[in-house]
Amino acid sequence: MAVDKPDAHRLRVMPWWLVLVGLLAAAALGWLVLDLLLSEADRATQPDTRATLRIDAIRTGLTVVAGTGGGLALLLAARRQWITERAQRHQESVAAQDQAHRNRVQSHAEAVADAAQRHQDRQSGAAEHDAAERRLTELYTRAVELLGNDSAAVRLGGLHALERLGQDNPGQRPTITAVLCAYLRMPAGDGEPRETEVRRTAQRVLTRHLRADDAAHWPEATLDLAGARLVDFDAAGCTLVDANFTAAAFTGTTTFAGATARGRLLLGTAVFDDVVFDDLNVEGEIMLDGVRVGGSASFDDAAFDGLSCRRSSFAGPASFRRATFGQPTSFDATRFEDATTFQEADFVGALSMEHTEFGGSASFHAARFTNMALFRWTIFGAEALFDRARFTDAANFGRARFHRMASFRDAQFSRPPQVDQARAVTDPGHRWPTGAVVERLDDEWLLLVDR
Repeated sequence: MAVDKPDAHRLRVMPWWLVLVGLLAAAALGWLVLDLLLSEADRATQPDTRATLRIDAIRTGLTVVAGTGGGLALLLAARRQWITERAQRHQESVAAQDQAHRNRVQSHAEAVADAAQRHQDRQSGAAEHDAAERRLTELYTRAVELLGNDSAAVRLGGLHALERLGQDNPGQRPTITAVLCAYLRMPAGDGEPRETEVRRTAQRVLTRHLRADDAAHWPEATLDLAGARLVDFDAAGCTLVDANFTAAAFTGTTTFAGATARGRLLLGTAVFDDVVFDDLNVEGEIMLDGVRVGGSASFDDAAFDGLSCRRSSFAGPASFRRATFGQPTSFDATRFEDATTFQEADFVGALSMEHTEFGGSASFHAARFTNMALFRWTIFGAEALFDRARFTDAANFGRARFHRMASFRDAQFSRPPQVDQARAVTDPGHRWPTGAVVERLDDEWLLLVDR
């Protein structure tokens, strides 16, 4: 704050002799005037006139003396007023400086106090953070130690301790998820019931926090269960982000029904007993290359952005009813040993089933192929049903093998299908596409050729 500076010139004190000199000068001036006037009065010839003039001279001299004294008094009064005003300004300036100084001192004191408070708060916060971190580390370490205990009951307690720790501390959820996944990836004793129960609990802890509509959802959790052994794994309704189940062994019934997969869902070379993917919604790519399913597999009403299922095997019935395949889909060199249905499936992207083998019936009833469909070198070991199927783009059945009846009744083709060197066993139930050229090779086989 700007403050007016006091006058830099020092106040000079009027000496007493100066006043005396002024009075003497006034008296001398009066005397001089009186003397002059008296001299002039003495020159009068008449005595009366001379007396009158002398009286006037005296009166005038006194008036001059009085006037000069009055002027000196006025000057002294003016100087006294000026001194008073200057003293007032000086006092005001000093008071303003004092106030400014007090304000600066107060501001400095407040700033120091505020800085001290902030420092104290930081120290307090750091101490609390350190204490919380130490406590968290202790809890985490203790829970992990419990998880490594020889007793199954203690391991169960460790699982629940980790879950509670993750629920209360969101920042620890990725680490806890990784620990649980690592536990499930570790080798397990074959048929050990207590360890099986521990692993089931670990699975439930993971999947319980993967359901987006649940208050206990952990959006930070990412599953890495590559090579894990999972029992009756239930991920129904879960949201899986870049989940990895490569080479995992699933025993019992595995379900991903109603789940949502974001990013990549990796299941390559995994082994299943029975598996359910009904209503699965994949917002990325799902990898099923090399998968082996010993029991049934259901993909009804599932929606895939992209599916790769090459060199896989399905020992039991497989169902893809009303499934939607958005991006290019490949089942190349896959074997379906039992009945398989793609009834009312919608192949928006290109489909490749080259060298695929169907041991049981293969139904593509009312399926829609918007893009190219490749069935070259495909083996149909039982009925091949394409009734009411619709092919919007090219369809290629070159060198396919039909070991039982093939039916394309009411199938629609935007262009004649390619069937070069396809073969079919002799069967009166065949219903070939309109315009197909069929030649007899021998008593057992027919040959389909392109026009």
